[in-house]
Order: sequence, then structure tokens, then C-alpha cells
Amino acid sequence: MDAKEFISVTLILFSVIDILGNIPIIISLKESGKKIESGKATIACAIIMILFLFVGENLLKLFGVDLESFALAGALVIFLIGLEMVLGRDIFKSSPNLNSVSVFPLAFPLIAGAGTLTTILTLKVEYQIPNIIIGIVINLLIIFVVLRSSGWIQKRIGSQGVEILRKIFGIILLAIAIKIGKTHLTTMFM
Repeated sequence: MDAKEFISVTLILFSVIDILGNIPIIISLKESGKKIESGKATIACAIIMILFLFVGENLLKLFGVDLESFALAGALVIFLIGLEMVLGRDIFKSSPNLNSVSVFPLAFPLIAGAGTLTTILTLKVEYQIPNIIIGIVINLLIIFVVLRSSGWIQKRIGSQGVEILRKIFGIILLAIAIKIGKTHLTTMFM
């Protein structure tokens, strides 16, 4: 294990996952009556990220999907979530039996989405797997703490603060989705 490597991996993943930037989305989901189970969401993220580290490339190849197409699909989902936030409309309808959003859309695609999974595959080229795992675990701890304290954060900023953040971060999500789409469309056609 190389401290410099796992610190680099941790910081790269932290910036891509952007759990702090997802706080308004988390609060928005809670306000709409959806149940967020911090432990369940964190475990789902862990399974998705670790599994993708080891079998992601082969899984995509099995389905005949390239990395760019996977990233574009993730960008589309992120775009639709951004639209939900900006317009105040539900695009993703959850099953009446499912009140929890811990796995979808929280763990996937918001936290362990196309950007995170693509980054994990990219990190494999440059860093050793044990250092990537350490970086993932550190980020999972941060994710758990943020999810666990979202109620406290919500109380501090109030409903108007949440609404303002929801609109702002909805626009940011739209921009991120467009950027991901633009990047991967350019890569596909070059």
C-alpha cells in the first residue's frame, strides 16, 4: 500500500461522487416522503463499486456496451433527476410498495453512478487495486456520515433553503449530465 496512491484515489473518487453536492437531492427525496436508509444505501454503494472494480469491464463487454455508451446512459438518468429537481415534477415513479429510495436512485445512479463507475475503471489503469479499495472504503464512510446527518442539515437550512438548493443543484446536475454526454459523444465520434 502506498499512502500517496490511496490518498489520490480517495480525493479523485470524492470529487466524482460529490456526496456533499448531493445533499440537496437527499433532502429533496426525504421531503417527498421517501425513506433513506443510510446503512442500506452505503452497503449498496459498496457492492456496486467493489463489484464494478473487479467485473465492470467484463460485464459491459458481455452486454456489448462500451464505456462511452454506459456513461451516456448514466448522464441521461442524471439529466432526468436534474429536471425533476428544477421543475418540481416526478419523472421516476417508485412502486407503491417501495417507499425507500436507498438503492435507486440514491446509491445508483446518484452516488455510485456512471461517473463513479467509469472513474473506478479508469483508476485501475494507474493505481494498485488495494489502494483503490482503500479509497472506496474511505468514501463509503463519508457517504454514510453525510446520509446519516442529512436530517440535521435539513433542520439547519429550513424548507426555503432546501428549495433554493434543490433548484440550484438541479441546474448543476443538468449541466453535469450535459458535460458527461458531450464528452462521451465526442469520444464516440472521433
